[in-house]
Amino acid sequence: MDRKVTLLDLAAALGVSTGTVHRALHNHAGVNALTKTRVVQMAKSMGYRPNLAARYLSSRKQILISVNTLRGTTSFWDDVRAGIQSEAQSLTMGLAQIEFRTYPQLGEGEQEAFEEALNSGAKGIIIFPSRPQQMHKWMRRAMRAHIPVICVATDAPGTGRLAVVSIDTKVSGSLAGDLLGRLLQGKGKVAVTLSDLDVNEHAEKCQAFQETLKRYHPGMKLVETIEEHDIEAEAYDKCRRLFLAHPDLAAVYVTTEASIPVIQAAQDTGILPRLAIVATDIFPALVEHIRAGSVLATIYQRPYTQGRIAFRVLYEFLVEGSCPAYQVTLAPHLVMRGNLDFFLQRQSLESRTDKEGRLSIDAAELEGYSVGQ
Repeated sequence: MDRKVTLLDLAAALGVSTGTVHRALHNHAGVNALTKTRVVQMAKSMGYRPNLAARYLSSRKQILISVNTLRGTTSFWDDVRAGIQSEAQSLTMGLAQIEFRTYPQLGEGEQEAFEEALNSGAKGIIIFPSRPQQMHKWMRRAMRAHIPVICVATDAPGTGRLAVVSIDTKVSGSLAGDLLGRLLQGKGKVAVTLSDLDVNEHAEKCQAFQETLKRYHPGMKLVETIEEHDIEAEAYDKCRRLFLAHPDLAAVYVTTEASIPVIQAAQDTGILPRLAIVATDIFPALVEHIRAGSVLATIYQRPYTQGRIAFRVLYEFLVEGSCPAYQVTLAPHLVMRGNLDFFLQRQSLESRTDKEGRLSIDAAELEGYSVGQ
């Protein structure tokens, strides 16, 4: 239909009053089960969508949302939180109250933050589940309490979460593997660094990287996978030992934002000039290494967009009342020296536009966006 379906349209189609339609859609007393079923089915068939902003503006209800993420060592998590805050302001006109809870390292304080969120009266929770197995009981508890949980950046399968919003991890890992394989003509030793194999996102990137090498570049050898647990000093120490043990190492794929300690270790051991590095995400310190050519490329995970979509999925569930569990997957962006300036210019333009309140998530921004069961 060209225009938005209203309560009047539903009432006319069903031959009942608008009051009956309103009460049926909002589970009010006084509507029998058959009528409610007819109203809900008609609303779905006609594509009825309630005026979400108007409902909350008229009731002046404030929605409390808890956002539980890592503190982060670069701008990645700041960008995720900024995207959440921006979308909350846009959709709710300031009526969403966001409580940010951060934990310093993987798994440290994560369960405590989730318990705080449950006890705070939050209507929904957005979370980075760095320890899915440890979070299982807490997320199940949220499900029993009808508090929807949205995972961002990585998934927590089997926990009852409502949805996950993330980059396509398999594309990221495969892209890094094929890029390094082609550059090195299918020969040489490579290594991977990640935070923790227990993190679903990191395990999937590593697996896709390995499978790509095995399939298309079998002459390359993966010598080690380093877990640095999101600690920069640990990343530096382990990589330094790796480079000393394998002075002929040809390439490294850094699956996380912790690329600077890896670069520093390569520089201190003298192998940086001949080491091919594919990093993840982008921030000022990394930009200079891309410009200098010491980093071949970085795979940008679109953290700001991940945050915006995560909040939108949660908000629409809260105000519409039903939604199947699903996965939102974003295509990563490959940034190299050749397109770095164009990428940074676009980022700057979008940031300014968003601050002026004119940017929305549209078809252009969601290129590569997919939803699946």
